[in-house]
Amino acid sequence: MAFPATRLRRLRKTGLVRGLVRETELSVSHLVYPMFVVAGGARRAPIPSLPGIDHLSIEGAVDEAGEAQALGIPAVLLFGLPAAKDEQGSGAWDDEGIVQLATRAIKAAYPDLLVIADLCLCEYTSHGHCGVLREDGVVDNDATLELLARTAVSQAEAGADAVAPSDMMDGRVGHLRAALDDQGLSETPLIAYSAKFASAFYGPFREAADSAPQVGDRRGYQMDPANAREAVREAALDEAEGADVVMVKPALPYLDVIRRVRDATALPVAAYNVSGEYAMVKAAAAAGWLDEQAAVLEALTGIRRAGADIVITYHAKDVARWLR
Repeated sequence: MAFPATRLRRLRKTGLVRGLVRETELSVSHLVYPMFVVAGGARRAPIPSLPGIDHLSIEGAVDEAGEAQALGIPAVLLFGLPAAKDEQGSGAWDDEGIVQLATRAIKAAYPDLLVIADLCLCEYTSHGHCGVLREDGVVDNDATLELLARTAVSQAEAGADAVAPSDMMDGRVGHLRAALDDQGLSETPLIAYSAKFASAFYGPFREAADSAPQVGDRRGYQMDPANAREAVREAALDEAEGADVVMVKPALPYLDVIRRVRDATALPVAAYNVSGEYAMVKAAAAAGWLDEQAAVLEALTGIRRAGADIVITYHAKDVARWLR
């Protein structure tokens, strides 16, 4: 399925999905920089498990987005930490919610910077799961779809250039596409976390986003790390439902999956170089055990070589400086 030009226009103009001169080249134009925006927080507060990455107020997020754009990074990915949580995660679709407010502020200051809104309920639910829970504690897939759709519409209406569903509910891409189209938001691309594995490498993120499950785990809806063929099937399903970009997460332990997905689709493929991968390199570099710059550039080049067109990484600002 050819991806719609109308929806990817904003992605293309930043260079994020342009044709590439070298298949394995790593350039700043391939990078997306994740940011954590906190309601009512300090302008900038360090995240201990992610050295160099901060919790940001809305004003701090605008500053950080400006730094990213000045370095040539074409896109930022926003995660929000709300002032309050509830069982449904209602802060996710609040039109005055933290991601919505940050999106408006960043787009007002830097209209040419691509703002991608992560779409999930885990940061907003009191129980930490990516959807609403039934009485037996199991995530209710279909009930969650309705809330994700409300969130997607709210984020897009706030000015997000793309929304990125990371929840891994079945059928959510088609549901979100229909909801956006029904609200006149047919040009908003969907960057789908298609193959998101139940990974041990998410630990620092869960601290940063305050999103660890309070009971149980996410293996009921995230993927078994042993299942590469299932990953290709999930990406194909998302493509059929209307995804504009498919994603593999994490990246480094799943380079083979990135390659399999790349070979199976004509869509742009994104890969998320996740928090645990980042934290390991930072810790080893701080101990003097490896050359941080060389290790990061080699790792991200490996992700590109595996077939990723887009690399989401906390290293983005450093990489942009090193590649200058």
